[in-house]
Amino acid sequence: MSTPFPFTAVVGQDDLRLALLLNAVSPAVGGVLVRGEKGTAKSTAVRALSALMPALDAVTGCRFSCDPASPDPACPDGPHERGASETRPARMVELPVGASEDRLVGALDIERALAEGVKAFEPGLLADAHRGILYVDEVNLLHDHLVDLLLDAAAMGASYVEREGVSVRHAARFLLVGTMNPEEGELRPQLLDRFGLTVEVAASREPDQRVEVVRRRLAHDDDPEAFAARWADEEAAVRARITAARELLPSVRLGDAALRQIAATCAAFEVDGMRADIVMARTATALAAWAGRTDVLAEDVRQAALLALPHRRRRNPFDAPGLDEDKLDETLEEFGGSDDEDPGPGPQGPEGGPDGGPDGGGGLPPQSGDEAADATVPPQGDGAGPDAGRSEGGGAEPQPAGPGAGEQSPVRAAEPFRTKTLSVPGIGEGAAGRRSRARTEHGRTTGARRPRGTLTKLHLAATVHAAAPHQRARGRTGPGLVVRRDDLRQAVREGREGNLVLFVVDASGSMAARQRMGAVKGAVLSLLLDAYQRRDKVGLVTFRGSAADVALPPTSSVDAAAVRLESLPTGGRTPLAAGLLRAHDVLRVERLRDPARRALVVVVTDGRATGGPEPVATAGRAARLFAAEGVASVVVDCESGPVRLGLAGELAAELGGTAVTLDELRADSIAGLVKNVQGTSRRAA
Repeated sequence: MSTPFPFTAVVGQDDLRLALLLNAVSPAVGGVLVRGEKGTAKSTAVRALSALMPALDAVTGCRFSCDPASPDPACPDGPHERGASETRPARMVELPVGASEDRLVGALDIERALAEGVKAFEPGLLADAHRGILYVDEVNLLHDHLVDLLLDAAAMGASYVEREGVSVRHAARFLLVGTMNPEEGELRPQLLDRFGLTVEVAASREPDQRVEVVRRRLAHDDDPEAFAARWADEEAAVRARITAARELLPSVRLGDAALRQIAATCAAFEVDGMRADIVMARTATALAAWAGRTDVLAEDVRQAALLALPHRRRRNPFDAPGLDEDKLDETLEEFGGSDDEDPGPGPQGPEGGPDGGPDGGGGLPPQSGDEAADATVPPQGDGAGPDAGRSEGGGAEPQPAGPGAGEQSPVRAAEPFRTKTLSVPGIGEGAAGRRSRARTEHGRTTGARRPRGTLTKLHLAATVHAAAPHQRARGRTGPGLVVRRDDLRQAVREGREGNLVLFVVDASGSMAARQRMGAVKGAVLSLLLDAYQRRDKVGLVTFRGSAADVALPPTSSVDAAAVRLESLPTGGRTPLAAGLLRAHDVLRVERLRDPARRALVVVVTDGRATGGPEPVATAGRAARLFAAEGVASVVVDCESGPVRLGLAGELAAELGGTAVTLDELRADSIAGLVKNVQGTSRRAA
């Protein structure tokens, strides 16, 4: 077994280490979600934490790690008598992104349950993680139904497995830690809210600190055991401090003044629901215990707010997480009550700070002005900044022609709105989502089939129907049903899948006329928000001047698409054919990577084609490539004014799709009905 990197040897990342330690002291805090770019020691710190967890006593032979002092009366391996026990280290269990539901919660032997009435249960990862750590790397890529099961178990402290009337329950209390790279997609807000604390991590920009990171990493790789031995005393000290804080935790007093500060802070930052208040209270209590105090102070409330609130303030995926610390300090001062005594410094953490680090953590990683700008604003072409040329009305003033062939500066997108549902016709088998019909593991039952591999969802009626004709031949004499494996039938279920929504956006000069681009960007932003909610992948192709560019390859990060859209300049001719051909290439490559995910192409244009030789004919031939391959498509007609040429409708006909205007795209428009993408077969009918 490889020697893990010591927790106390991790350089910097004070907030991350503090959040993990607080959950080790009080698992009731609700776990930690670690957000950050790749290569920032997220996984290293989480895996290192397991070595600091105090050893635990478990009932000998119990697969569910029951505490011998208070065994679970409903344990599937029980009932347990007080007696034999064993002491072992706390486990750290990793949940792979591609895990199945049965692997997570466990599985019942359906055949034995039907034929013998025996609850033959094979525990899953939730059982293995009981009283330990459950770690999910890239939690944002985990299927939604698995995240729901995981967070439900973490909230209730128990896991339930129910199959056709057979039910098993077992305890599942664990420290939940998830890591994610926001560039690969966000978690839904309701899932974000279920994590107690969230920490943003970033690589240090200090050369000396980066040097120390490399030095320690190389030393560990050269001789892991010797490196771990150098940090053994620090590890033992932190382990002892966790144990002491756990013992002190029941004695910590959360006074009325601290409770008022918690409630006022949550109200001031307009967080939804009451979970934030409860998490802040538990976090502040754990902070006091970690500092060796029995009273919760204002500084504990402040630190708890910085860890528990930023991710709960996001109203949509395009909002950056964060907290206004000046507003936080004002709120705490206003509702400070009588907690004004200075308790003095608490016990020192592994690197000298009162909360386990040099400064004790607190807030987001600091950035200089240039670094903050680099993190949020992509490089601009031709020197155009994201705010250049904007007007109060969201449009752009005409700009003189320059090197960019009539290029105009980016304009601000109009306010997003709720869009109609655009879906792909037919039934797919892609990744679970919320857009188009698909055969999935979850959803309504539509039929039955013989199982392919392990049976996961039993169709009881079909199984009984298959077994009934053979009962006499099998020698049935009693009331039971003689069931064999060949009789079992898998339920076929229909749900929803996520699609690849590829936006092909016209950024030519005609789209900038009459300040139209602000409305167009608002429409695309609205569709991006819809794609986020429906768990789609998105891509962005733009065309203007003489060529088309892939502004964003297919990704699950819709906020990245929103950033690219915001900085999109306009101007020049309209190479419609180039845009369609580039989109066709993107789909071809993506089909090789993920053949099960169906695509929906959304072309945002007024239908004009003015770039290249024979632009109209070439665009028509490019459009017919999509129709020939049966790719679902919709054209958002951006033409405006009293005289309309109807070119977008002609393009939609060539694509084999349908056209909607910007007004018709709104869910609350007069048309008011769900607008499905029309296939060629339906048009012909």
